[in-house]
Amino acid sequence: MAEPYARSMASPTPPRGTSLPIPDPATVDRLRTQIGALSTATLKQLDSSLPWYRNLRPDERSALGLVAQKGIASFVTWYQKPVSPAWVLSDVFGTAPTELTRSISLQKALQLIRVVVQVVEDQVPDLAADADQWPLREAVLRYSREVAFAAADVYARAAETRGSWDTRLEALVVDAILRGESSDALRSRIAAVGWKSQAPITVMVGSSPAEPNAMFLNELRRTTGRLAEDTLVGIQGDRLILVLGGVQDRDNSYSRLSELFGPGPVVYGPESASLVAASGSAQAAFAGLTAARAWPSAPRPVAADDLWPERVISGDETARKALLRNIYRPLASAQNGLEETLSAYIALGHSLEATSRELFVHANTVRYRLRRVCDITGWDPLLPREAFVLQTALVIGRLSPPPRGAAERPSTRMDRTASL
Repeated sequence: MAEPYARSMASPTPPRGTSLPIPDPATVDRLRTQIGALSTATLKQLDSSLPWYRNLRPDERSALGLVAQKGIASFVTWYQKPVSPAWVLSDVFGTAPTELTRSISLQKALQLIRVVVQVVEDQVPDLAADADQWPLREAVLRYSREVAFAAADVYARAAETRGSWDTRLEALVVDAILRGESSDALRSRIAAVGWKSQAPITVMVGSSPAEPNAMFLNELRRTTGRLAEDTLVGIQGDRLILVLGGVQDRDNSYSRLSELFGPGPVVYGPESASLVAASGSAQAAFAGLTAARAWPSAPRPVAADDLWPERVISGDETARKALLRNIYRPLASAQNGLEETLSAYIALGHSLEATSRELFVHANTVRYRLRRVCDITGWDPLLPREAFVLQTALVIGRLSPPPRGAAERPSTRMDRTASL
């Protein structure tokens, strides 16, 4: 590079910003005849000076070599008649932007442009007479600047396209989960969005901020990235949906994530084994969000399973089945009159003494039986809110027909809280 640089310093150069003089026709003709030789020299220089170029696949090297050749040919046309650089994007890169951005980084693309400029500049003494060398060198420098800006534009547009596509694909996956879709197409989309977590999945829903702009989404993804292994984000109208995989320290994480939602209740569904099976968690969360206004003092966030009574009253069949399976049937099949004791305790205003008199047992026996109710169901009848859940389960159970066949093993609230 020292010799070309010395030659360029020896030739007079015009001030920056001035227009180039009209090129010598003989120089233009010589450039046209040397396009093939310049392209060959460029490819040899790329192979010798850029180690990463030698390690590319043949198809990737071909795509980059085509870009370099187009760049040289387009320079000759531009040198003959400098015009607006807008054509550089399509003329030099053509159909290569997608292949180019997949093959190399922007930094490597600029290295390639630098090599092309070096090769052309080295050949200036052989391409132009002494009087025409400085316009040719100036043209090479200006043209390389335009190509560099065009390369940056290519990469910026490719990044925007990938970002837009990733966002649309993520929205499709979230929508498929909400609809309960389970297909090969969904599995393919899940793989395409880069979901890697094999941990249990939870869906969290609530209202979205008034204006969920790009800054909000970036902050949301940074926060979820620290609290969960994987996250999918969906915004549907005024609702924000988070599909979380592998949440660590769930109580604390759910509390921190709820701060990112808009005003109103925030509900998270039960854990699911996989992303394909996460529709159950999503449906429970949305049912809880609908019913949450019936419990004004509910915590934020609140588990969808803690809203079973409100969900039953609002017509949620899944909650009705959950109360039967997890509370009523275990109590009905238990010994020592647990169902009778619980019913009397609730009916008599949560009074231990009145319950003991009604059942003709000692008050300590009532306490023991109520503790057994808590052990079996996970809900404590001595707490007003949990007593309401148990009471709702009793009402639902008495209105439901008896189960057919053997009852399935219930998953109690104690089982759910034991893993917290």
